[in-house]
Amino acid sequence: MTALLAAYRALYALNTVFLRIGRTLAWIALALMVFVILLQVVYRYVPFLDALNWAEEAARFLMLWLTGLCAPSALRWGGFVAIDMVPRAFQGRASTLLLLGLHLIAMTVLVMGVYLGWNHVDKGWLFNSSSLRLPLDLIGMESLRIKLAWMYMSLLVGFVLMLSVAVELLLKLVMQLIDPTEEFEDDPDMIFASGD
Repeated sequence: MTALLAAYRALYALNTVFLRIGRTLAWIALALMVFVILLQVVYRYVPFLDALNWAEEAARFLMLWLTGLCAPSALRWGGFVAIDMVPRAFQGRASTLLLLGLHLIAMTVLVMGVYLGWNHVDKGWLFNSSSLRLPLDLIGMESLRIKLAWMYMSLLVGFVLMLSVAVELLLKLVMQLIDPTEEFEDDPDMIFASGD
């Protein structure tokens, strides 16, 4: 039990750092996404300006990264939609066993997501974005088209972080199965209340 607790605490601390960084980057991505969308609205409806051809894809790029960086925190906090009547109908170890089985199924899906995310990133280096470019022509160089791998990487990063959180939650459930009286601290960064 001591080794499990040490592994849990180490993973909890590591995940806390990565999830904080992810949420900070997600706020930046959200602000940039809103700015790009508002800029596109201005350019589209002001008579003497032409619509920006890159704004929609840039907003999509930022939204994908926002999702990939925030989903692991939502998983840790129980923020995904869940039907939890069955686990709540059981008491003690029976409920923990059921949750353990559900977490193992979810981890299988996450491992497959990591695999698919890696394949997308690997193949994404072959393809360029249709409209996103690094404007190196502003400094006298040729502009460089953004590779789609940078967009697909949000999928990989999101699944890897979610898998790490799922392992943390699995360790917590195993320890609760061994000792149902074991108390665990709540994530101090949790920003929403339960719907109970």
